[in-house]
Formats: sequence, C-alpha cells, structure tokens
Amino acid sequence: MTKPWPLARQLLVLQLVLVGLIVGSGTALAYADAGRAVDDKARDEVLAVASTVADSPSVTAALGAADPSAALQPFAERVRADTGVDFITIMSPDGIRYAHPDPAQIGNEFIGNTAKALAGEAFTETYTGTLGPSMRAVVPVFGAGGGVVALVAAGITIEAIADELHERLVPLAAVAAGVLVVGVAGSYLVSARLGRQTRGVAPAELRDMFEYYRAILHSVREGLVLVGRDGRVALCNDAALDLLRLPDDVKGVPVAELGLAADLAAALTAAGPRVDELHLTDTRLLLVNTMPVASRGRAMGNVVTLRDHTDLQHLTGELDSVRGFAESLRSQAHESANRLHAVISLIELGRTDRAVALATAELETAQQLTDRVVGAVSEPVLAALLLGKLSEASERGVELELTADTAMDAAEDVDARDLITILGNLVDNALDAAVEGAAARSPRVEVTVRTEAGGLFVRVADSGPGVEADADIFRRGWSTKPGGEGRGLGLALVGQAVRRNGGTVAVANGGGGGAVFTVRLPISSDR
Repeated sequence: MTKPWPLARQLLVLQLVLVGLIVGSGTALAYADAGRAVDDKARDEVLAVASTVADSPSVTAALGAADPSAALQPFAERVRADTGVDFITIMSPDGIRYAHPDPAQIGNEFIGNTAKALAGEAFTETYTGTLGPSMRAVVPVFGAGGGVVALVAAGITIEAIADELHERLVPLAAVAAGVLVVGVAGSYLVSARLGRQTRGVAPAELRDMFEYYRAILHSVREGLVLVGRDGRVALCNDAALDLLRLPDDVKGVPVAELGLAADLAAALTAAGPRVDELHLTDTRLLLVNTMPVASRGRAMGNVVTLRDHTDLQHLTGELDSVRGFAESLRSQAHESANRLHAVISLIELGRTDRAVALATAELETAQQLTDRVVGAVSEPVLAALLLGKLSEASERGVELELTADTAMDAAEDVDARDLITILGNLVDNALDAAVEGAAARSPRVEVTVRTEAGGLFVRVADSGPGVEADADIFRRGWSTKPGGEGRGLGLALVGQAVRRNGGTVAVANGGGGGAVFTVRLPISSDR
C-alpha cells in the first residue's frame, strides 16, 4: 500500500499547479492583448498613411497628367519609406494601379475589395495580395466635384506585424519566467515550513490525530490546562472548566483574569514544576501538577493537570474519624480490662460488695455518656463522631462537654461527609487549642449542635489562647502549629464545606479566652 503524501508535499504540488495556471493564464491574456494592440496599431497606421496620401494635392494634380504613374510612383515610394509601411498603392476607380512597390505591377488591376471606398468610405481589412497577407486600408480620393477620382491603399504585411508582436513577447516572457520562479520558490519555502510544523504527517493522519486528541482531551476526567508563556490560556478541556468553574470561552484569557485564588493562579503560571499541590476552590479540593514544556530549547508554557481531591479528602476524613473511634474503643477496652481485673480481684478477696459497686459505677458512667450523646444527636454520623471525640478528649486530658441545648435530628439536606468535615475539624482544632492553653486554664471544649428554624447551628468553643483578630484562618496553610506538609488544611476545608452548602462560618474570641467558631447551614423547612 502506497503511503499517502505528506500534507506539505500535497500543498507544494497544489501551489505549483496554481502558480503554473496563473502564470500561463496571465501570459496567454497578455499575449492576446499584445496581439490586439499590435493589430490596432497597424490598422490605425495604414489608415492614417492612406488618408494622408489621399488628401495630398500632389495626388490630385498627378491624376490629370497623361501618365499619372510618372509622378505618383516616386511620391508613393517616398511616403512608404518615410512611414515604414510595406506598400502604398494608388489606383484608378477601376482598380488599375498607378503606383506599387513592385514597378512590374503598375498597370495591373488591384487585388482586393474597393466597393466601400468607391462609395466614399474609408475602410480596413486583412487580405492576401501580391505581397502576401497584409493589414490594409483603402481610402477614396475625391476630385474637385466631390466624386471619387482615385483610390489609395496602404498596408503592412502580417509577417511584419508578427515580428513586432514577437518583439513584445520577449519582455513578457521574461516577466512570466520571473513570476514563475518567485512563485515556485515561495511555494517551496511555505511547503518546507509546513513540513517542519506538521512533521511530515499526511492530511488523513493529521485529521485522525486531531479527532483522537480532541476525543481524549474532552473525555478524560482529569482537568488539563495549557498556559502559554504569555500567561494566557491556550487550551482548557471540559473537566478543567468544571473543576475551576470557568466559562467555555476562556481561550486567550490571561490566568490572572480568571478569578482564581492567588495561590492557584500562581501554580498555573509557575516557572518551575509543581508536584501534587493541594489547592482549595470554593467547592473543591484540587490536586495540581504543573510542568513547564519547551520545544527545541524554546519555552512554550505550562501543562497543568487538575484532579478532584474532594471525595478522597472526605473519605480520608471519614477514615480518620473511624480510626479515632476505633482507637477510643481500644482505649476503653484497655481501661475496661483493667477495671475488670480489679473487680475479679475484689471478688477473689471476698469483697463482692465493693466489686459490684465498682462494676456498676463504671457501667453507669459509660451508659450515661452514650445516652447523653445519642439522646441529643439522632444523626448517626455526628453521634458516632462525637462519641469518638469524647473518648479522644478524655485521653488527652480535655473536658469535652455537649451543652444542654444540643439537639439535632437527621439532617438530610446536608451531606454527612460535610458534617464530618465541619464538626470533626472544628473539634480537632479546639482540642489542640485547649491542650496548648492548658498552662493558663483547665483545658475544656464546649460543643453545641442543634437544628433551628430553617437551619443547622454548630458552635465549638475552646479554652485555648484564642485567635488574632485579623488572622485569615480559613486560608489554606494558616496554622498556629509548626510548619510542615499538610498543615493549615482543616479549617480551610471547613470553610469550603460551609460555602458548598450555602452556609456561613464566623470566629471570635470568647469572654473567658479561647476561640469560638459558629457555623450556620441552611436546611429545607419542608423536610
């Protein structure tokens, strides 16, 4: 099977054919125009010469002589030599020649048409006479009474006209050859550049490649953004438009004008590579990779890939909660085992009353704690989360208290994963803050969760050192703890989850010190 010609070669052949057609057509038109111009010039010239001779007084004077040829032949030859025509013939109305370039033809009858001239009208025609084909003009000579007394014919042979036309064709051919050379050279240069750009790919292959690339580009779930070296968007697939919440017509728009967060915009236009960076938008957590690309040592811009990390982060949060809950159960099992050994030892010592009292007290404490949480919060996800956080707080030496007004039914309008993200991160942050401020006051965290008219109210207060008034605590990377990868993400996720559900979050310092976080989420009233 013959391999198809590359696009560049096909274009070269097409351009050469077009250049050849244009030059050939132009040359043919120019040749036709030159031929017409030469004919018109010859016609005007012979008509002017014949008219001038016919109007000459010498001609009318010689016609009255006994031998008109004696005066008319020298006169006609002088005029012919001066004007450059090939022949001048003076004849009687009957067509008998008085003058001719060939003296042997004098006295013979003129070969050609004279009817119009005899009628008093000058005319031109192409006719074959004694000198061969020629362009000739026949003009009447009028006498004193107004009648036609003679005829004058002047002509230029077709051969002479062709010689003049050939002289004009020399520069025309030179111009045509120059245009052809320039056209071929330009076509070759264009084809060579196109060949380098398309890498010798045939049109069908280029079309298939484009279709495949477009199908892949718009079908992959990962977002792909190509940013030119000028900082403008060169390409953005459907997934990227969805992840970044961008309109369809972003091609050519500077990244700085897309309305993205400053850190995300900086990642898209970074001069160096960025690997697996987490960036928050209003509704998503994105994993961003940026790789600068270059072609032949020339920087082309950045290739940016975006992956939605939101679901994975939710699952990670749930897993952390489950792990925390399991760890709490393990600790409780360990403590229960210790107390069980104590109960068994008391029984062995015969102190059964003390053993019963110890076991009953332990059971009542655990049951009261569980009943308190489950009775106040019927949402199973939050109940499990709070039980786990209560155990964790106990291990860390922090008093975690549910306020008396805590009461929440199942919140169907709020995603359970968002509830875990919001309450889990707020309680974790509060426990850390309470432990940090333990030197100044007894570590304590107070949690309120209740449903109100049309909304869900969450309040978490701690006994920690509080927050600065102008701190941007919901920005990714903000943290009061020592730096490190992954720091400053929890509160940023809280802010994102609240925005995603159309709620509000506020933070202030409580009257007794420590931070107070307040979250309100809308819940449909007809639920």
